[in-house]
Amino acid sequence: MANIRDVARRAGVSISSVSNLLNHRAHQMSAETQLRIERAMDELHYRPQRMPPRTSGQPTIIGLLVPSIVNPSFSALAHQVDLSARAYRYRVLLGNSYRQEEEERAFITDMFAHGVRGIIVAASDIRQTHFVRCAEQGMRIVSYDNRFSGSMAADTRLVDSVSMDNVEAGRLAANHLIERGCRQIVFATEAALTLSRSNKIDGFLAALRSHQLPAYERVIEGNASSEYGDTEMFELGRALVSRILAMTPRPDGIVAINDALGIGLMTGLRAAGVRIPQQISIVGIDNISLAGFSEPGLTSVMPPLAAMAQLMVERLIKRINDPLLPPGEFLFPPTLIGRQSVKD
Repeated sequence: MANIRDVARRAGVSISSVSNLLNHRAHQMSAETQLRIERAMDELHYRPQRMPPRTSGQPTIIGLLVPSIVNPSFSALAHQVDLSARAYRYRVLLGNSYRQEEEERAFITDMFAHGVRGIIVAASDIRQTHFVRCAEQGMRIVSYDNRFSGSMAADTRLVDSVSMDNVEAGRLAANHLIERGCRQIVFATEAALTLSRSNKIDGFLAALRSHQLPAYERVIEGNASSEYGDTEMFELGRALVSRILAMTPRPDGIVAINDALGIGLMTGLRAAGVRIPQQISIVGIDNISLAGFSEPGLTSVMPPLAAMAQLMVERLIKRINDPLLPPGEFLFPPTLIGRQSVKD
C-alpha cells in the first residue's frame, strides 16, 4: 500500500509538499507541482485517511521513548517517526529510558507537563503500572515492538500496538540459512529476553523443528554489562565468538538477534580466521544502514519501518482528536534482504 513518502518520491517533491496539498494548503505551491502530486497519487492509487482538524491551541508535539538511541535500531526508528510527524506538522520529543522504570516515569511526567497527549513507547513492557495509569489519565500511547498478550481482551486495551511479526522474522532468518545448506544453526542473543526477542527465538526454533534439525541448545546467550545490552550489541557479538567456535559440531549458520550483534559476530569471526560465508553464514534482524556497508554485506530481515512509523503517528493524532476511537493491534510482515554474509 502506497504511503505519503511514495507519493513524494514519485512526484519528485518533498513530503511536506504532499502534506500541504492533503491539508488544503495548495496555495503554497505552483500549479505544476500540485498537478505532479495529484498525478502521482492517482498512479499509486493513494487514498489518504483524513485527519480530524486539530483543536486550536493543542500542542503539536508527540513523545518517543526508546531504550537507548545508541542502539542503531532505535536510531532508525526515531528518524522515521520524526519524518512521519513532520508530514503532519508535529514535532517529536525524544527520551532514553535505558529500560529503567524511574526514567520511564520521569518521561511521562515531562510529557504531561509539556501538554503532550500522545507518546510512542518502544520495546518496553506496556503492562507496567505507570504506563497503565498514564493511559487512564488521557495519554494516547502506541506500543512499538511489544505485542498484546493473547489473554488480553480487546475491550480492556488502553494502547495501540504496532509491531513487526517477530515470530515470522525468526522463522524467515532460519529458513534462509536452511535453504542455503546450513544445518548446524544457532541463534545469538543477549541473555535478558524481551517479548520481541523471545518471539524471534520462537520462530527460529519452529523453523528448525519443521526441517527436523536439532533445536536443543541452539540459543547462545551472552551477558552484557548493562541490563538488556541495548548499548553493547556490537561488543556482545564479538564476545560470543569464542563460545560459538568452541561448539561441537561447529555452527555453519548463525541468526543474530539484531544487525549490531551480527556485525560484531562477523568482526570477531574474521579476527579468528573464519571465512564468511564460506565457513559460517550469518543473518541479522533489523536491516540497519550499516548492514549494507559491513564486510561482507550482512543479510538481514527488515521491518517496514517507514510504514510502521507513519501508522504510529497517524494513530496517535487520530486518537488524540477522537477519544472514542478504540486502540488496535497492527502486525507488519518482515522481508529478507539478501547480501553476501550467506553462502549461495
